[in-house]
Amino acid sequence: MARKILVKLGGTLLDEAASRSRLAAELTAASRRAGVQMTVVHGGGKQMTRFLAERGVESRFVGGLRVTTPDVIDAVLKVFAGTVNHTFVAALVAAGALPVGLTGIDALLTEAEQWSAELGAVGKPVRSNGALLDLLTANGYLPVVACVAADRQGNIYNVNADQMAASCAAGFGAAELLFLTDVPGVMDSTKQILPRLDRAGSEQLIRDGVATGGMQAKLEAAHGALDGGVAEVVIAPGSAPDIVARLMDGEMIGTRLVR
Repeated sequence: MARKILVKLGGTLLDEAASRSRLAAELTAASRRAGVQMTVVHGGGKQMTRFLAERGVESRFVGGLRVTTPDVIDAVLKVFAGTVNHTFVAALVAAGALPVGLTGIDALLTEAEQWSAELGAVGKPVRSNGALLDLLTANGYLPVVACVAADRQGNIYNVNADQMAASCAAGFGAAELLFLTDVPGVMDSTKQILPRLDRAGSEQLIRDGVATGGMQAKLEAAHGALDGGVAEVVIAPGSAPDIVARLMDGEMIGTRLVR
């Protein structure tokens, strides 16, 4: 039985060539382990904000989600599905992998619905069809999925990358979901890293205003993944050396989310 792992990369980790190359090498080695089937989902919010600012478009957020106008959805395709996705795919090629750049639109990998009229073309994942990921990973390919989705009418949606990862992990039947981020883990009010966290603990951090914005989104997505059948979710620092291999070997780094 294959060990299925989904790795979610924060866009900040993919912004610099050195970080891209290091992660590409680590993921290539990890995905080649015997019996491992791996999929990568990535964000790119930092790159998106910069792209829009260069074009005089202000980024507006409501509840941590980017208000997505027709101008912004055009940028979403150019930045997430274009530059961010394919520069990382190219780094993986250089590392010796067989990466395939995808979005949730391809084969309706992730089906979404509109989050709210206020947010515009922001999508909430409804379901992910893991058949394409299975087909690719079982044949030695490494899917690299940008956080863009669609509905059956052909509408395109900007999807929060953490929610996209949780949805894809559940659809893929992943045993492990690894969130690699730009923080060392989930921290309490005294800035101490919490090694383990259950739903009640996560909800308390959100209620107390300790986990806000991106971390709140991560915690909510993580528990959604656990509800969807993923056995283990880890939030860990993507900048730590050999982070992928160390997490796969069970080293306690960052925060493990448990049912």
